[in-house]
Amino acid sequence: MPKKVMKKAAKPAKVKKVVKKVKKDSYTAENITVLEGLAPVRKRPGMYIGNTASTGLHHLIWEVVDNGIDEAMAGHADTIEVFLLPEGKVSITDNGRGIPVEKHKVSKKSALETVMTTLHAGGKFGEGGGYKVSGGLHGVGVSVVNALSSWMSTEISRDKKLYRQEYKRGKPQGGVKVVGTSKNTGTKQTFLPDDTIFTVTEFDWKTIVSHLRQQAYLTKGIKINIFDQRDAKNKKSYKYYFEGGIASYIRHLNNGNDVKQEKIFYINKEKEGINVEVSFQYTADYRETVFAFANNIHNPEGGMHMVGFKAALTRVLNKYARKNNFLKEKDQNLTSDDVREGLTAIISVKLPEPQFEGQTKAKLGNAEVRPAVESIFSSALEIFLEENPRDAKDILSKSLLAAQARMAARNARETVLRKGALEGMTLPGKLADCSSRKPEECELYIVEGDSAGGSAKQGRDRSFQAILPLRGKILNVERARLDKMLTNNEVKSLIIALGTNIGEQFNEESLRYDRIVIMTDADVDGAHIRTLLLTLFFRHFPDLLLHGHIYVAQPPLYSIKKGKETTWIFNDEELEKVKKKMGITDADMEAPSEGDEEGGEEKPETKTASKKGPKINIQRYKGLGEMNPTQLWETTMDPATRLMKQVTVDDAARANEVFETLMGADVAPRKKFIQTHAKSVKNLDI
Repeated sequence: MPKKVMKKAAKPAKVKKVVKKVKKDSYTAENITVLEGLAPVRKRPGMYIGNTASTGLHHLIWEVVDNGIDEAMAGHADTIEVFLLPEGKVSITDNGRGIPVEKHKVSKKSALETVMTTLHAGGKFGEGGGYKVSGGLHGVGVSVVNALSSWMSTEISRDKKLYRQEYKRGKPQGGVKVVGTSKNTGTKQTFLPDDTIFTVTEFDWKTIVSHLRQQAYLTKGIKINIFDQRDAKNKKSYKYYFEGGIASYIRHLNNGNDVKQEKIFYINKEKEGINVEVSFQYTADYRETVFAFANNIHNPEGGMHMVGFKAALTRVLNKYARKNNFLKEKDQNLTSDDVREGLTAIISVKLPEPQFEGQTKAKLGNAEVRPAVESIFSSALEIFLEENPRDAKDILSKSLLAAQARMAARNARETVLRKGALEGMTLPGKLADCSSRKPEECELYIVEGDSAGGSAKQGRDRSFQAILPLRGKILNVERARLDKMLTNNEVKSLIIALGTNIGEQFNEESLRYDRIVIMTDADVDGAHIRTLLLTLFFRHFPDLLLHGHIYVAQPPLYSIKKGKETTWIFNDEELEKVKKKMGITDADMEAPSEGDEEGGEEKPETKTASKKGPKINIQRYKGLGEMNPTQLWETTMDPATRLMKQVTVDDAARANEVFETLMGADVAPRKKFIQTHAKSVKNLDI
């Protein structure tokens, strides 16, 4: 997945307030506050939508849908519909109040045109704002969508009339016109993303369905209908409605898991203007799956709502355990890690003025949220435990078992890591380290096998590139606790090489390499090893993924030699294009023979084209060890020419589900996954 490039947003201009009392819960032009100053959105789109690739493209849909969800959270809408239309257009409707159309006192234009064409204009600012809570913090959403669309149309149903205004690249094509009558209220936004801005213009159905399903879970009682009408012969649709809210979300996340708690915990309550919604259920797994949201925005780094939840969970479970003799020793306590093992939980808060850390809204900073969450959750959890003694017993038994494992893991970690680090344990002997001691300059290549490791060590730039060869496949950490992990030599070597330690001793500031590059063979075994490593990083080093330290190298699959020229090919589709360009057909190819390259233990498969003119050799590289050091440097390790993919997590819930399916102990979901995708597999090595 491409990395999201987020820049710091420019500081908005001062608010020009319109001093006038506004009737409570009203939504008119008086509610629209203008933050003057229009940033050049078309010149710097990454500042507002992340990037101009797939992530930014889909962000246009999220921005418009969020406006409908804000109406739903305010109690004025219950249905949102998203239509993917032919020619790349998208249409999004909600049955809310409709954007006001009367003239705005500050802008001297209609409120609709002000919202659609002015950055930092909307009903989410000021004391008389039209929304009590909203997901949009900066009020830039729909105007940014307009600016980045080659064409856009807005239709408003309001006051028994149907209004419309059209725009091209953010500029109005005439004023707001009455085009009919309407018995309903609401807003319809239709737009065509500008192909001169976006490098990707095709919307991904699965991405849209996954995101909007999550929003339906988080907005209890809302209906979200999605229709794919791009292909008249293959129309698709999904309709989401979850009366249970995030309790239904927990049931979805734990589908197929061995649950240890029969009744799902759920509480939805408001305190001092902050709405707190919490749901959880324990499973037999060793890890926790906890997601935090503020105004329906995912906060991957948590924040004050997460702090309040963890504190309350630990305190209440310890109190119950002592009261019911699960804990007998006075100095014995369950830690926060103990009570979260196997926990699947959602914490969702809604508040008037969220304060996020950073443009990406990764962490919620409102101090007042912590006591609200802690108070509401503590009271509800105490009642839940008393009313459900069987579930309480299962939860405490799970936590006590986790505490025993924690003690065993701590002892193992002390002997393997902490003791070694303090008493001079050297780096793994098979690690070929780089000479630089500045982490920001350094990168670590994790390589499959000694053969590839030998080529990589000889071909690298020793000043900043380190090589760590792995012997065989590492442990599947999805099915193992930390104490078992630390007895695995390959895992142990990797942890020591990284320098961050693991578990409660993890410290990202001690990371010895800014880039950790997974470099495996382009075959089934290589893909398996890559998946095992990604599982390790996702489960035990999530901050390294979150902060963009993990990469996957892209070695070539083929080389085509024509005379003295060599062309490197990275996939089968590219190979067919090059062959077609050279006029080579399958009939021209002679039988495979062993390659004549020096270097690794293995030799690449070589085919020769029997055509007049310069001799053409096509070589297929199944393993990195088939390349000599010079080839490996030129194709895969040279910063000037290499191709690498940065691994990020756009959807943590979906990523968690994928790892559970592919790497978990339950065979049935994995078998179903293989059967579903078997036909789409190309060039399967058996």
